[in-house]
Amino acid sequence: MTDLKTKLYQMFILGTEGGGYEKALSKGLGGMIFFTKDIQNAEQFRHLISSIKSKAIIPPFLSIDQEGGRVERTENIHNGKKYLSAKFAFEKGEDFLRSQTREIAQELKSYGLNLNFAPCIDVNTNPNNPIIGERAFSNNPDEVIKCEKIVSETYRGNGIIPCVKHFPGHGDADADSHLTLPEIDLPLDEMEQTHIKPFAACAKTIEMVMAAHLHCTCFEHDVIPTSLSKNAIYYLRNKLGFDGVIISDDMIMAGACATHVALQHNLCQDLVSHSNSLAQKIETCEMGIRAGLNMFIYRNSAPETIEIIETIAQKALQDEQLQKAIEYSYEKINNLKKKYLF
Repeated sequence: MTDLKTKLYQMFILGTEGGGYEKALSKGLGGMIFFTKDIQNAEQFRHLISSIKSKAIIPPFLSIDQEGGRVERTENIHNGKKYLSAKFAFEKGEDFLRSQTREIAQELKSYGLNLNFAPCIDVNTNPNNPIIGERAFSNNPDEVIKCEKIVSETYRGNGIIPCVKHFPGHGDADADSHLTLPEIDLPLDEMEQTHIKPFAACAKTIEMVMAAHLHCTCFEHDVIPTSLSKNAIYYLRNKLGFDGVIISDDMIMAGACATHVALQHNLCQDLVSHSNSLAQKIETCEMGIRAGLNMFIYRNSAPETIEIIETIAQKALQDEQLQKAIEYSYEKINNLKKKYLF
């Protein structure tokens, strides 16, 4: 029978930087995420994947951000050849989009990967958006819906789990959530007509949804990212009927750290600066678990990241509510892994 700490470790996808992932795999780490620095050539990368699989006590999600265009991690292998970004691939037609997606999926599968954090189904309504732009298929939600169906079905058909992002829609942002917490100040009905519409369309079929580090005022008056918002996650589960795995965007991003926690502590210093404290990072992660997040991405596996998991594991032993949240998430994760990995 799987113990509580192992179930908690299943809730995390970590990067290689820091080296703590090897020991974490022996404790039940849920998955790994890979970046350009991890992929020097095809043979080296396959060896890394094989080594990780051999150390894991539970088959891990082996993941990547491989959208094409600006977000592509296999540059070292391709020697200059690039996949087209979502916008330009769609402009070349549905057949091209399907064909390129199949090529990406088959390449990822050949390395041993099983999860791609794509497609990006943001509706790019803000021409000054510094982070989405050509990563979006279109500024028309109906076109985005059509593209999501093509891309997700193609990934699924080639053994790669798709993950749509960035719920509830990053397309109207005017800031980069890697650097700060963008605010989306739109009423819920407007969000539903445009930005949430693609997520609503695929909620009953998609396996995984990535929650964005955005402060959406339609869900929270306080400064709380959607990724940590009980209201937003409740909406995704109960209004849209999504039954799969909800995963955070990278928790190292500044947008994940600017929470109401710092405000509650009456701190005068900058929110993001305060986020550097380990106590704040633990509290932020715990807040996400209680809000209903099922998985977290941390781009590293440094000792501090491992300590976050270990500290929450100890706390959960004495906290029935936290235990229940972990058990619930483990069930979601296990159901998805049974379908694709076991």
